[in-house]
Amino acid sequence: MAETEVSKKRKRPIVRLAVLLLSHSVLVSVICCTAGVFGLLLLPVLAKNTYISENALMPGSASSMLSNQEVSEANKLIKELNNLHSNPLGATTESHGIIAKYMSNLGAQVNNHKFHPQLNQFHPLHFFSGPDSGVMQENSTRSLYGINTVGIIRAPRGDGKEAIVLVTPYNAVKGGVRETLSLGIAYSVFSLLTRVTWLAKDIIWLVADSQYGEYAPVAAWLRDYHTPAFSNLDSLNTETCHVGNNNFESKISYGIRRSGTMAAALVLGVAYGNENEDTLGIYAEASNGQMPNLDLINIVHYLAVHRQGLRVKVEQFHWLLNSKWVKSLGEVFESLGKMVKTLNPDWKLGISAADYVEGAATLASSLYHQALGVPTGPHGAFRDYQVDAITLEFSLRISFDRLDRRNDFLLHGGRLIEGVIRSVNNLLEKFHQSFFLYLLTSPSKFVSVGVYMIAFALLVAPLPVVAASLYAKTLDLNPTSEKDKSATSNELGSVLQSWKWLNSVKTVFVVHFWGATVSLLPYFISQIPDSDPTTNFSVWILLSILSLEILRWILVSPSSHIYGLPQGEWAILKSATISSFFIGLGLMSVINFATAEIGALLMVPMALMAHPLKLDVRGQSLRSILRMICNLVLGVISFPPATFFVFKGVIEGFSGIKAGDFWNWVESLWAWNSATYLYIEYGNIDRLSSDKRESNKDAPLLSCGMLLLKEFA
Repeated sequence: MAETEVSKKRKRPIVRLAVLLLSHSVLVSVICCTAGVFGLLLLPVLAKNTYISENALMPGSASSMLSNQEVSEANKLIKELNNLHSNPLGATTESHGIIAKYMSNLGAQVNNHKFHPQLNQFHPLHFFSGPDSGVMQENSTRSLYGINTVGIIRAPRGDGKEAIVLVTPYNAVKGGVRETLSLGIAYSVFSLLTRVTWLAKDIIWLVADSQYGEYAPVAAWLRDYHTPAFSNLDSLNTETCHVGNNNFESKISYGIRRSGTMAAALVLGVAYGNENEDTLGIYAEASNGQMPNLDLINIVHYLAVHRQGLRVKVEQFHWLLNSKWVKSLGEVFESLGKMVKTLNPDWKLGISAADYVEGAATLASSLYHQALGVPTGPHGAFRDYQVDAITLEFSLRISFDRLDRRNDFLLHGGRLIEGVIRSVNNLLEKFHQSFFLYLLTSPSKFVSVGVYMIAFALLVAPLPVVAASLYAKTLDLNPTSEKDKSATSNELGSVLQSWKWLNSVKTVFVVHFWGATVSLLPYFISQIPDSDPTTNFSVWILLSILSLEILRWILVSPSSHIYGLPQGEWAILKSATISSFFIGLGLMSVINFATAEIGALLMVPMALMAHPLKLDVRGQSLRSILRMICNLVLGVISFPPATFFVFKGVIEGFSGIKAGDFWNWVESLWAWNSATYLYIEYGNIDRLSSDKRESNKDAPLLSCGMLLLKEFA
């Protein structure tokens, strides 16, 4: 009987583990946060070489068919368009006619797509809709219409249910040699594909009118392609889209010609080179951290490097390339790699310091652009329709004026695009084999979701542990011992503690509601006529502080349940807010991992260190003073405007910084419906609240504001 009673009292291993973690929550927090930061710094070392997962792609398995004949035809188009630029008044209408004529001569189905430019104006009801849901210009004069020229090749071996899209942005008014060269590359490939017999997918060539930006015409065409709308645009006077050739005008369709489901899309661009060799830049980031299937990048990289001899590059933070602390980290990891290799030669963890610096600069850029949520090119419009797309930017080391160099450029560029189209043409289904969630450390190396999520998990792991530990302390429980209490006192204490927890949750909800109100203020501020960004930013801050004071007055009024709380009541509210913060970060990691990762780096340390300043001042101990200093420093670092200005100053210098720059940046975030905009809002909530922590009776409200950084509802 004695042994049976002992076994009943013995706690389960999982319960003992939970008690151990709660009783050492501070140590667990330090270990997990340190390991999370170290894991993030270790990602360039853990990056793997890219590989093509889909065997059907078979890049480079067939010889290129593009010849000098297609290049000479492309040169005729380039020459004719360049001659138009000498007469800007007639370039707009004539250029569309010339491009449509060249397409039609190849046997393609041609149509002009007319669209309105749209205002990227913040509207609360449109925030979670697509980025192309702007406000249409009310003025329907001829100057406010854009005209896209679209040509479609019907595949001889296809049934019209699938298509591959080529996009070349072209500004007929301000266009130059760069844009006509991108048209030349696309035309050389387009002319070849009209004669091949292996084509199984239709080819759509979209010449996007980029006089209103490169993204807007692509988004407008995609919107009309997938969701056809009937409006008065089709009944416009034909002079609006006159192509300059009466005999040819009857062949042009002004509606939307359609093909099948888009398998992939390539956006072509040309840049003036400042490199020592020909390069190809790849831009892949779309809205809110969306990325194309990695196989699409892999086949472009393989064909560019191994078939056309181009050096492929992706975006980097160049200021990190010269950073001394990054170089020091690279040297440390290089030494550790050599040490590990001596222990076991099969462990491939070695990386040179130079490769680490390159990988860190590329990884930081990839993480930043995914977190920012703003597409890095017109390809971002395709991801909103679940179409894999990238922007390819060619850059030459020699001037474009040399005819022989231009021909060589058109030949290599055209053969690259031909190879990519041929690989995508081999697919029997959409891209699905490779990764959609990844971070690039170079054009040929990546970090998969299974690796980079470990660092994030370690960073947020202390949050539930600390929340549970704080709640246990408010219950006056010692995790390592037990106290004998009567059943009546236990029941009464449980009811009181449950009421306190619900009261804390109510406060959390109220401050979240305040945050939602603050996030809607820019919509009304933007309605102020003739206001500059600095004025808008100042008004936004003043209104936010005013609304915070009103909320504080309501919650801390004598009639409020919060007034006169006991000395340690802030701990249970901190527990509730940390729990909310943990749930928010978990949800954001699903929506946009990069935003969650950066948010965790900035906010988890402050969430764990949060403590009423009044208590630290009264403590007058070294520990209290150090904690108060840490809270103030972390509060400044995590304050979004401060973070923005510091980051901008490090990259561009502090001399040209203006207060209105932050408003312009936030304005771009809401224009693209970036999830990071929500983080900015609740980061402002955090700092404004922490500045007002003056007394212990205000601690519940201010501790709540200290940690409420994200709203995902």
